[in-house]
Amino acid sequence: MMSAPLLIASASGDELELRPTGSWTVVNAATLEQLSASIAPQLARARSVTVNMSGVRELDTLGAWLIERLSRHLASGGQRAHIVGAAEDYIDLIEELRQVNRRRNPGPTERNSIADRFEMLGRAALAAVLDLSTFLQMLGAICLAAVGVLRRPRSFRLTSLVYQIYRVGWQALPIVVLITFLIGAIIAQQGIFHFRKFGAEAYVVDMVGILVLRELGVLIVAIMVAGRSGSAYTAELGSMKMREEIDALSTMGLDPVDVLILPRVVALIVALPILAFVGAVAALYGGGLVAWFYGGMSPVTFIARLHEAISVTHFEVGIIKAPFMALVIGIVACSEGLRVKGSAESLGKQTTTSVVKSIFLVIVLDGLFAVFFASIGM
Repeated sequence: MMSAPLLIASASGDELELRPTGSWTVVNAATLEQLSASIAPQLARARSVTVNMSGVRELDTLGAWLIERLSRHLASGGQRAHIVGAAEDYIDLIEELRQVNRRRNPGPTERNSIADRFEMLGRAALAAVLDLSTFLQMLGAICLAAVGVLRRPRSFRLTSLVYQIYRVGWQALPIVVLITFLIGAIIAQQGIFHFRKFGAEAYVVDMVGILVLRELGVLIVAIMVAGRSGSAYTAELGSMKMREEIDALSTMGLDPVDVLILPRVVALIVALPILAFVGAVAALYGGGLVAWFYGGMSPVTFIARLHEAISVTHFEVGIIKAPFMALVIGIVACSEGLRVKGSAESLGKQTTTSVVKSIFLVIVLDGLFAVFFASIGM
């Protein structure tokens, strides 16, 4: 039969002896809390406290924690606490709780701002090198998988490719058409508004046509694909990684790059140029409507001026960029998906990282292509 817990305190000068007795278990939790609170005034006056546990008949985690909490409270006030008389069965429990939530509290240290900046710079450089290494590894794996498909065409998963093209291309058409239509309309409206001051409204057609076909059309579409399809790829592969489905494929003797990554990347390479073309047409249509209703330029005049302003070269410059941007988006999305750890937080972090990196690299790639095409006269 369990005996009621007691806590007997006897003081001798600056020394206080506590003798807990009875059952110090969770069944008597309310009583134990009251006993611990009742001796607070005596603890404040004592310099040294001895806890004699020879009278404790039963002890569980709650009781041991109350005694440990008492010891820590005394230590924080510069007092000493000694625990004696504990039964051998309870010593391990007391020692284990003594290590719970122990954190070192180092004193204040002087920080070297210059050293900290160099450390941050080094960490950023290391992270950039690791990202580049991961990118190149994924690029190499995709190239090897593509070579394997060329050697064994029957091994390519055509059904998966068609499905991914449907998701990336066909389902993305409405949002791509809407956004590019609005972009073309806004460019035309702003151009007419400002060019009208100089009597040069006709040059709005040149601006809209060249910007849309060479730069903004494919760039806007690539950014939308990175945010829509790239994030979806990362989330899908990350979820598979968390559920160990990718490991299961490897165990079955299947290469995850062949099964999961190659069809997705090829689908992006096929769909993005088509989306860029449709987006360019939608942007030109939006610009033409604004020029008609806002600028008073008839559709016949707009088309005639557009025919004079642009050439096939402008169209080629935009379309050539699209497959490379698609490749970059696919590599980043898939590599970030495979870096997901076993938590939902990691999945969200890598998905966000995938979108940010993809958009950044797409813009950088567009700038590099702009310099390259300008250098060769295109």
